[in-house]
Amino acid sequence: MTAVLLLSCPDQKGLVARISKYIAEHGGNIIDLDEHVDSDEKLFAIRVAWEMENFSIPANDLESTIFKLTEEINATWKLSFLEERTRIAVFVSKYDHCLQEILWRHKLGEYNAEISVIISNHSDLQQLAEHYSIPFHMFPIDNENRSNQEKLEIELLEKFNIDAIILARYMQILSEDFVNKFHNRIINIHHSFLPAFKGGNPYKQAYDRGVKIIGATSHFVTENLDEGPIIEQDIIRISHKDSIDDLKRKGRDLERLVLARALHHYLQHRVLIMGKKTIIFE
Repeated sequence: MTAVLLLSCPDQKGLVARISKYIAEHGGNIIDLDEHVDSDEKLFAIRVAWEMENFSIPANDLESTIFKLTEEINATWKLSFLEERTRIAVFVSKYDHCLQEILWRHKLGEYNAEISVIISNHSDLQQLAEHYSIPFHMFPIDNENRSNQEKLEIELLEKFNIDAIILARYMQILSEDFVNKFHNRIINIHHSFLPAFKGGNPYKQAYDRGVKIIGATSHFVTENLDEGPIIEQDIIRISHKDSIDDLKRKGRDLERLVLARALHHYLQHRVLIMGKKTIIFE
């Protein structure tokens, strides 16, 4: 078993040594360590992974001993184990490219996760879910039933004991109550035209303006729409030869790859949120 500690605290001398000493004194073998200091905020961050095979503290008791260490340095932290499978729910609408990428990579064994359920406001992707033998539940959404449908969705997510939610081009805005229920556990993907090109047809707006670069952004969902801490981004160049369909095709490629990378970072416990931004430990 491999333990992973994500930790941040006010910067101070000897932090790496203290954490490493704690692991070594209890028989742990560090297999990965990456740290960062934000010089502007005077904050220290670290991701350290170690083998538990000869560790003197049982996994069930590990959190209590780490708490004593982290209390001394005024740290916020999260302990995980790489072998534990994260239970995820994927929310979709009608677009299938991001869902297809996640299902394909999961089938290849790239994700140490269990895709417990696929939830949609349309029935279009039900057949795809059934092909992968994943439960599919549809909750049609409109302005009148949104609150009640979200309550039913939350009940379903709790039934499946979901750890994280992936919005794979789910074309609905989640309520503040829903977002707060799964704080820092909802990951979204969208094009990077915001805030310049808002509305239902951003690719046409971008085409009409003659953009030279398009991109995609994956981020945590907060109550402020599309303003959550960013996990992953990428871009691709566009030329005058590209049509609107070319922009959409290239945009789909970016969206599916950026979301796939963001999910991989998250499942490997490489994402540490610090205020409005993230540190991604490569």
